Amino acid sequence: MSLRKYLTSRVFFLQALSALAIIAVLGYLFIHWLTFTTDHGHEITVPDLRKLTVEQVEEKLDALDLDYVLLDSVDFRNEFPKFSVVEQDPLPGAKVKVGRKVYIKINASGFSSVKIPDLIEKTYREAVPTLKALGLEEGTITYIPNLGKDMVLEMRYKGRNLKVGDRVLKSSKIDLVLGDGKASYVDESVVDSVATPVEEQVPANEQ
Repeated sequence: MSLRKYLTSRVFFLQALSALAIIAVLGYLFIHWLTFTTDHGHEITVPDLRKLTVEQVEEKLDALDLDYVLLDSVDFRNEFPKFSVVEQDPLPGAKVKVGRKVYIKINASGFSSVKIPDLIEKTYREAVPTLKALGLEEGTITYIPNLGKDMVLEMRYKGRNLKVGDRVLKSSKIDLVLGDGKASYVDESVVDSVATPVEEQVPANEQ
């Protein structure tokens, strides 16, 4: 039988049809196997772990077939309990697969301390960003007579004067004493000099 007759024969048609059927079945089985091995469609919602301790995180994630990785601690945030989770990745509500690791950061045990910078004779606009960069907050602003308008004259914390290099906890409020630019000078009047009294010469009594 020639090739042309074979390609147009019933036998070739049946064989080709059988081959396509086998390929289709194998493809179907492969897709289902891939779906099974990758847990396609089986997703878990990541819970909110914030404000939980590491022990609570472990217990909660174990129940969901998830794992966690503790990255490090962050600067103390007073809105979170000590040693509790403050950040997590993935975020709460995200859909993940079984066994996915959730990365967490925990709160420090307390505020760290920082040194008071030299703000004396700096302007108010210069002082506030410097305080914020160090994790400090602006407290009460008080004005006193001084030619330097909005110039920092004193730094105070809870009523006591601060010196450059003193240490305070982060997030502390630093009160600033500023000049009002309205200092007035009192002219000293010329005081008339008091003449030294001249001793009166007492004439000697004539004997």
